[in-house]
Amino acid sequence: MGFEVCGPNEAMVISGCCHTTPEMIVGGRAFVWPVIQQMQRLSLNTMTLSISTDNVYTRLGVPISVTGVAQVKVQGQNQEMLKAACQQFLGKSENEIEQVAMETLEGHQRAIMGTMTVEEIYKDRKKFSKNVFEVASSDLVNMGVSVVSYTLKDVRDSHGYLRALGMTRTAQVKKDARIGEAEAKRDSGIKEARADEERMAARYLNDAEIAKAKRDFELKKAAYDMEVQTKKAESEMAYELQAAKTKQAIKEEQMQIKVVERAQQIQVQEQEIQRREKELNAQVKQPAEAEKYRLETIAAANKKKIILEAEASSEAVRVRGEAEAYAIEEKAKAEAEQMAKKADAWKDYQDAAMIDMVLETLPRVAAEVAAPLAQAKKVTMVSSGKGDVGASKLTGEVMDIMDRLPKLVQSMTGVDIHKSIAQTRV
Repeated sequence: MGFEVCGPNEAMVISGCCHTTPEMIVGGRAFVWPVIQQMQRLSLNTMTLSISTDNVYTRLGVPISVTGVAQVKVQGQNQEMLKAACQQFLGKSENEIEQVAMETLEGHQRAIMGTMTVEEIYKDRKKFSKNVFEVASSDLVNMGVSVVSYTLKDVRDSHGYLRALGMTRTAQVKKDARIGEAEAKRDSGIKEARADEERMAARYLNDAEIAKAKRDFELKKAAYDMEVQTKKAESEMAYELQAAKTKQAIKEEQMQIKVVERAQQIQVQEQEIQRREKELNAQVKQPAEAEKYRLETIAAANKKKIILEAEASSEAVRVRGEAEAYAIEEKAKAEAEQMAKKADAWKDYQDAAMIDMVLETLPRVAAEVAAPLAQAKKVTMVSSGKGDVGASKLTGEVMDIMDRLPKLVQSMTGVDIHKSIAQTRV
């Protein structure tokens, strides 16, 4: 013995000489006299208890098993409770204390299970734990033990009651979930439609505001641009006007310079003309006047000569013209007499005369028709396989043209050549 020390998680109880009642020390030290005094220790540690209750019938007669977890300890802060704990557990091990607390809690747990239904225990675990905690605490306090906490760890049964209850609840929950999902989708669709409507309304309003702002901007910009362009145009016009005035002044100065230069050139040219006149007078005019007199004299002589020659030529032409006129007159008389005779003959023969003229003309017509063929360098003919080919074909074409002439003559003169020739043969 001697000085004894204990930690904060245990209590020392000293009894014997000098102590009418046991001295209880928690977390401290004390001197213990050997032989005449006795010292015992009591653990104040928290003890964790797993309380299992199997096949206990609930209020409606359904057997279930429950497992709870409790935290208990000997209360060292309260002297009365510590004294009661010393009376109950002093000299016992911690396991023995746990066993006493566990049996007490298990009994109260069974009692509470018998007062509640399976559904109440399963659904409202907090209420079950509270009931067990309150009932067990009232008994354990008398033993100096306090219940720190109690929780319901597990609820189970061996008959499938909880499973059936869970399936029913699961089905109900799934049903509620589907209904809730459908309602949520409906509400979501409605809200989305409303949101879209509000969004589109806001968008259109925003677009309208943007368009209005853009219109105002464009109008103001156009007004500013017009003002700027006006000022710019006025500036450019003023610049161009000033430039034109400057150019005009420069041109006037240049013209004035040219006028002065021209005047000087005129003066120089006048002086040059006077010089040239004097030079020409000396070198050309006087010799020219002499030459003029000589040429005038020669021209007068030539003129007289030409007049005489012209008079002689005129007389010769007059005599030759009279001779030619007489010859033409005589020829015309002869031709007129011949034509009169032809006319008399035509009157007598009429169609025969016309036929004679036509027959005289036909060779010339044939020559004119054939003339283009004579100028052709190359002739390409396409035949269908019937009729003549080659030169005979060309000749036939020319003869076909000549064969059409009597019809042409008849249409132009009214004379049927074939008929007249037939009558002449008769």
